[in-house]
Amino acid sequence: MPKSAPFLVTCLLGAATVTFSGCASLNPSSNQDNAHAQAAKAAPAEPAIEYADFQPEVLYLLTSAEIAAQRGRYDVTLVNYLKAAKQSRDKGVIARAMRIAQSLNADNAQTQLADLWLDVEPDNLQAHRVAAIQAVKRNDLEAALGHMEHILNQGADADFDSLAAMAGNLPKEQQQELLSLYQKMAERHPNNPELEYSIALLLKLNGQSGMALKRLDALLEAHDNFQPAIVLRGELLYEAGRKEDALDYLMTNTRRFPDSRQMGTLYARMLIDEGDLQAAQDEFQRLVERYPDNAGLLLSHALVALENGEKDTARDELTSLVERGHHSNEASYYLGRIAESDGNKDGAIGFYQSVEQGSFYFPALARASALLVEQGRADEALAQVRTLRDSHPKQAENFWLLEVNLLLDAKRPDEALASATKALDAYPDNAQILYARGMLYDSLDQPEKAEADLTRIVEREPNNAVALNALGYILTTRTDRLEEARGYITRALKLDPNNPAILDSMGWVLYQEGRLDAALPYLKSAWKAYPDPEVAAHYGEVLWMAGDEEQARIVWKQGLKTDPNHPVLRETLERLTGSTRP
Repeated sequence: MPKSAPFLVTCLLGAATVTFSGCASLNPSSNQDNAHAQAAKAAPAEPAIEYADFQPEVLYLLTSAEIAAQRGRYDVTLVNYLKAAKQSRDKGVIARAMRIAQSLNADNAQTQLADLWLDVEPDNLQAHRVAAIQAVKRNDLEAALGHMEHILNQGADADFDSLAAMAGNLPKEQQQELLSLYQKMAERHPNNPELEYSIALLLKLNGQSGMALKRLDALLEAHDNFQPAIVLRGELLYEAGRKEDALDYLMTNTRRFPDSRQMGTLYARMLIDEGDLQAAQDEFQRLVERYPDNAGLLLSHALVALENGEKDTARDELTSLVERGHHSNEASYYLGRIAESDGNKDGAIGFYQSVEQGSFYFPALARASALLVEQGRADEALAQVRTLRDSHPKQAENFWLLEVNLLLDAKRPDEALASATKALDAYPDNAQILYARGMLYDSLDQPEKAEADLTRIVEREPNNAVALNALGYILTTRTDRLEEARGYITRALKLDPNNPAILDSMGWVLYQEGRLDAALPYLKSAWKAYPDPEVAAHYGEVLWMAGDEEQARIVWKQGLKTDPNHPVLRETLERLTGSTRP
């Protein structure tokens, strides 16, 4: 092409990270493209491009591509740029085409362009990076590592650790394949800390934590400031049960590297797991002071402060998050919790209803609905739930379940039963709704129907511990099929051995079989974990029948403090002592 249209060529061959005023721009609405735009603002100016003499056919492809971009036809833009890149083999066109392909998440086009780019410029780092990413997506791990090794050989960051971190989503056999490839590469590139760290991470994923620790110890002996290895070593120590060692190690290293958010966050979360909430709050406070604009750290600090009873601190920080538009839904939910604990029901409802999406949406809607019921506004809550169900058909099952629970809270069991049955007509296999109806049938003295619903769940979900326990308990209390009941409860207990409700059920069925000595340890454990009035009734009765009447009365008194009118506890007291008081 004669160089008679420099303006057009400048627009078409703008470097991938530079924006030109006056040129047609490609701007599809995607987060990835926005990231490219941000990178463009921060990128240093590139040297002037020496434009090629294009053939008319190539110029036509480029011109039509930019026109298509102006009209929002980015698919046409990409196709034409891909053709132009292949025909011209011009590095500027290839780079521009690659940027377009990345902004559209077009994997096939990126693969073709990376191959072309490497054919034209074999050592181009960007092309090797793209080729590596695409190879990973195709599960061609050996090819991906080949490109990464080429990057390493040029002295650049090959991101071995990023690929190793992604391996958690791979099948076990591919994790093992990747580990083997990394180990072979480490033999070719000894003493590379990134490779050694990656191998330790892969060993962890493959269940070889002891080998991973040995690898990390050797790595840290040579590179004692390699922070990713320090973090991983702390994790491995904790997972190996060496919790005190892990905490001491991370405490020391968070002071050595006070700027490490990852290290500090891991240390704080371990403190939470160990129940040292004040120390966890202090650690999050330290991180928040260092990174005041990090919304995730602020949220973590607020929630730990809330657990520590520092509601004012939590309220201020959660309010700040809402005002800044960060973690708004989660923050609003916990602000609702705070308002509710303060007795401010209207304020709590307002916060809960401001949760618009995410994992806290249904819990917030459930709490708002329950508070409306408490205020005598059950019909208002029902109308809201039904309207939302109609406008969000994909979430209809959750809204049905919410309606059933709302009617139960409002003490309208007949309506709740009708709603559950209607919901199951549409969603016959919904375990949660089946469970709710089964429990409702039991409360309405229809144990056969309750058994049928729970059996249906267990047949479809044989590892559903909640349904197994409920079925076993109903058979214990409603029938003489005690051996069958114990079988269901035993299965539930194997699945969830520390669940106090299941422990109570096991103790109660053993008692009904006349096995007092066997029943007592289960009921004692259930009572210790969950001092509920019904557990108090069961545990107290077995103690009473075992001859320990004084201890039985102590347990019953504690149960009555929680609920003085609990029907099961009152019936037990009247039957055994002739009085509703211990």
